[in-house]
Amino acid sequence: MTTSGPAPRVLLVWDAPNMDMSLGSLLGARPTATFRPRFDAVGRWLLDLAGPDAVAEATVFTNVVPGSTEVVRPWVEALRNVGFGVFAKPKIADDSDVDDDMLRHIELRAAEGALRHVVVASGDGRAFREPLEKLVEHDTAVTVIGFREYANFALNSEVIDFLDLEDIDGVFREPLPRMTLDTLPDEGAWLPPFRSLRSLLEPRR
Repeated sequence: MTTSGPAPRVLLVWDAPNMDMSLGSLLGARPTATFRPRFDAVGRWLLDLAGPDAVAEATVFTNVVPGSTEVVRPWVEALRNVGFGVFAKPKIADDSDVDDDMLRHIELRAAEGALRHVVVASGDGRAFREPLEKLVEHDTAVTVIGFREYANFALNSEVIDFLDLEDIDGVFREPLPRMTLDTLPDEGAWLPPFRSLRSLLEPRR
């Protein structure tokens, strides 16, 4: 009688603080519902990537600022309701980030010996580039998903694949307003204001 090992696993690790910051920088403002990613679409993409024979595990890592529980709870519950596991950590100091927790979870799955593909949603090359490139050396495929404007470490890597989040079908309800000075068409383009002109009359905080 032969015993089979664990099923191959495809793991998504989503760095919520970094992705929120990158999206806000891209938009020049706090994202509205129109420009927030749809995690059900991300989940379907991950299932397609995993195929019928692999376990697809989707996780989101986030900080919770004291006093923001009521605001964060509906988002966390929505994530869990579409099949995402959520690791939440209180934001009690400037260094209370979740990078180390994400890396520990990746290491845990890698140690189990069946990690076929890791997908990291983050533009944080300082935290992730070296560990992810080491995974590739051990025959685990690695894809970074995020925004091309903030993922140079993945775009410049010879072994890490990169996929722009907007290229995943259905993730955003509307196209992101991504026109920048680096992506101007030959005919030129309008760059809309980040704020209303009338905000100049508002008292400074």
